Amino acid sequence: MSDVTPLDAATLLRAPKVLLHDHLDGGLRPATVVELADATGYDALPTTDVEALGTWFRDAADSGSLVSYLETFAHTCGVMQTEEALVRVAAEAVEDLAADGVVYAELRYAPELFVERGLSLDAVVEAVQTGIDEGTQRVAAAGGAITARALLCAMRQHARALEIAELAVRHRDAGVAGFDIAGPEDGFPPTRNLDAFEYLRQNNAHFTIHAGEAFGLPSIWEAIQYCGAERLGHGVRIIEDIKTDSDGTVHLGRLASYVRDRRIPLEICPTSNVQTGTVASFAEHPIAQLARLHFRVTVNTDNRLMSGCTMTSEFTALATTFGFGLDDLRWFTINAMKSAFLDFDARLSLINDVIKPGYAALA
Repeated sequence: MSDVTPLDAATLLRAPKVLLHDHLDGGLRPATVVELADATGYDALPTTDVEALGTWFRDAADSGSLVSYLETFAHTCGVMQTEEALVRVAAEAVEDLAADGVVYAELRYAPELFVERGLSLDAVVEAVQTGIDEGTQRVAAAGGAITARALLCAMRQHARALEIAELAVRHRDAGVAGFDIAGPEDGFPPTRNLDAFEYLRQNNAHFTIHAGEAFGLPSIWEAIQYCGAERLGHGVRIIEDIKTDSDGTVHLGRLASYVRDRRIPLEICPTSNVQTGTVASFAEHPIAQLARLHFRVTVNTDNRLMSGCTMTSEFTALATTFGFGLDDLRWFTINAMKSAFLDFDARLSLINDVIKPGYAALA
């Protein structure tokens, strides 16, 4: 880690950022939730006061339980059941990320959660893509630039993974970057969805898997060795396969060594990991050790509404807590760009033409 004075948020806001793990239904503006509830007739919000609602989401997510954390999504999903709502939420997400200095983003969501009012899975994907395109155009019109793509999630507790994998392949030339499984890890191992992952591999399609968050090393092992995950959603509990002697000597277990040697990206979401009880506190987060050991660490927001965070706030907290400097944050960013589900030439262009010059200007 760089030996520099902790960076401030104003500086880090200007830093180019890459975001691989951000849930569309976890990043709504509180005002949008209230307005969409009114427009769609959703009457189950805990409050319609915008400021109070934003606070409620953050407080409800601070439960120390992934299961309780996930319950907050009933309200965001509840107001996202129409084409118009999906377009608006996606467009605003792109605008918000661009305003936060994000130059490349993969927005993930589970299409199966937005069909309660009759939308087909394909219609959901098309609506979200329309919103992503609209948001990108608005950013460009304002003088900015962002590349945003979608990741389609299957809910691991349901039995629709193959169907969603087919949906992702069907739309991969129209903005869909890849596939993921999300939802509760404990009791729903990734191997329940082997047919989906076999289908994706046969079709040369990209996928990441939520693993190593609420459940430990077996979840990571299955995701990689049985399912063939290219990236690990969170993956932070790989630290459980790393031991440190009293003299500071570090020993990597077989799985940790494999993950590091193969450069399997970890989509780490620090604030979210604290909220769900995956780690005890921000100061105790293993991201610093994983970075020192040169794992392919990336920094992500997970759910900006529930965590009350942005990429800038995550970078600022990391710099303040662990002394990360610009070189470290640049390294996280390039790690993420190297790991993106985007073609090689486009990744290289963003690294050389946007990210490196952007950090050089800050230095």
